[in-house]
Amino acid sequence: MGVVEIKQPEATRLELGPELAGTLMTPNEFHGADEVDEDFRYELIHGVLVVTPPPLEEERGPNEELGVLLHLYRMQHPQGSALDDTLSEQHVSTHDSSRRADQVIWAGLGHAPNPRKDLPTIVVEFVTEGKRNRLRDYHEKRAEYLAAGVREYWIIDRFARTLRACRIDSPDVQIPHDGTYQTPLLPGFDLPLARLLAVADRWRASKES
Repeated sequence: MGVVEIKQPEATRLELGPELAGTLMTPNEFHGADEVDEDFRYELIHGVLVVTPPPLEEERGPNEELGVLLHLYRMQHPQGSALDDTLSEQHVSTHDSSRRADQVIWAGLGHAPNPRKDLPTIVVEFVTEGKRNRLRDYHEKRAEYLAAGVREYWIIDRFARTLRACRIDSPDVQIPHDGTYQTPLLPGFDLPLARLLAVADRWRASKES
């Protein structure tokens, strides 16, 4: 009797797109997606795929400026080695979600971080317009990031003109528009909020002219 080869069904390819918004999904399915429509932003929130537009220039611009300041600190400051690395638009896994953070920072590891294994030390979000978005950034993400073990969560709000630093082991700190934020996680690093707000203002003005 001959041997009959039974072919296994091919795995269904998962391609993320806006038409899948609201779909129930496991973390493995979400992170294993083969293709992504990059005109949108994707997050897995409590097992549900959430699709949103990409950040505006008023958010991307100051985020890139923050990246420049961090890079200069790492390369030029005597204590810059405290900063292991930083990435923008990076997923952060929490209890049952995968949030796409505007900027993540690894500090104090002493080695190049593995983004799939090493939880960021600091997570940064730039507040987007709308009551729902504000609630998400100030409350939902704060609770999720700190519960996951993130040491600090920075909320940079171009509407309120403030920076709020939420810490896992101490009360929140709020910096006014003309203030400078410092953290013991990055010794000697100064973050002048006005510099980031100026970039956001410049982008907004260019779109109104």
